[in-house]
Amino acid sequence: MTSTSHRWVMENPGEPMVSDTFDPYPPDSGEVVVEVAGCGVCHTDLGFFYDAVPIRHRLPLTLGHEISGRVIATAADTGDWAGKAVIVPAVIPCGSCDSCSRGRSAICSNQKMPGNDIHGGFATHIRVPAMGLCPVDEARLSNAGLELADVSVVADAVTTPYQAVARSGLAEGDLAVVVGVGGVGGYTVQIAHAMGAKVVAIDVDQNKLDAVSDYGAALTLNARELEFPDLKRSVRDFVKENGLRKTESFVFECSGTASGQLTAYGLMTFGSTMCVIGFTLDKVEIRLSNLMAFDARLLGNWGCDPALYPAALDLVLDKRIQLLPFVERKPLATINEVFDEVHNGRMNRRAILVPEMQT
Repeated sequence: MTSTSHRWVMENPGEPMVSDTFDPYPPDSGEVVVEVAGCGVCHTDLGFFYDAVPIRHRLPLTLGHEISGRVIATAADTGDWAGKAVIVPAVIPCGSCDSCSRGRSAICSNQKMPGNDIHGGFATHIRVPAMGLCPVDEARLSNAGLELADVSVVADAVTTPYQAVARSGLAEGDLAVVVGVGGVGGYTVQIAHAMGAKVVAIDVDQNKLDAVSDYGAALTLNARELEFPDLKRSVRDFVKENGLRKTESFVFECSGTASGQLTAYGLMTFGSTMCVIGFTLDKVEIRLSNLMAFDARLLGNWGCDPALYPAALDLVLDKRIQLLPFVERKPLATINEVFDEVHNGRMNRRAILVPEMQT
């Protein structure tokens, strides 16, 4: 098979990415080649590019781990995937190690993350393990008013908070507090709402708060305008006014900032569960004994078990989670401009880079 494949590679952090040709064929045993429909730009990509967050693959490397597309080549043992529309997991476990066999695929020591362990999705094609691929029902996709590129963000922005919410035990009638509602946090609001929770959204950006107020947030609070005691009082008043349980709240930290983490930790109460979804290299100083005194839980969350992808995708295809108000397609060739815009806060929606997109 003749290759006309292109990808954008990071040669050094912070330097403009460059276009390169490569040959993804043939896929090895257990692998497929996916023609990329779209690849979302994630906060983690910015960390790799601007902050020199360590990567596992030597440079140069193609970033991008929110990938949807179509399988166009298979190995002898992956032929069942031929021609299928798919979402590629952001973290691909091996499926056979001790951790995977015990349902702990997130800590699989053989896992592959596109754009970190292997070349990622800011490309026309990607060769990946078939393990964990999530099939996309194209009839349902069309009925939902979506294109295949749009569901690329399911691979991380939707599934990562979906796993966090599922693990937390959040149920109908519970209080969910989401700190940081841009990107992943916005979908956390929608997922918690879809599960029947009453959702309080907290951010320092009023535009982001306004955006989620129509998509599941019953109360929005601007942490830039409120001192922490007032923030906490507002949450307590909301609980009382809505007849919610005063204990056992669920707090989801999605901002990936030290200040957001401190806010989230400070909002815990008796029996609370706090889930850390956002990432930062910054450190915070907390009184860990609060967990003991409150009989509370603090949970980490790395990616999402591929087994949970279909259920998360169902929420999207059933229109219980809305994507289009929060995404914006951009041509892959504009990757450097898009990274700069996202990094400097000039994009209000999550960018999806689309190969060969016509402007």
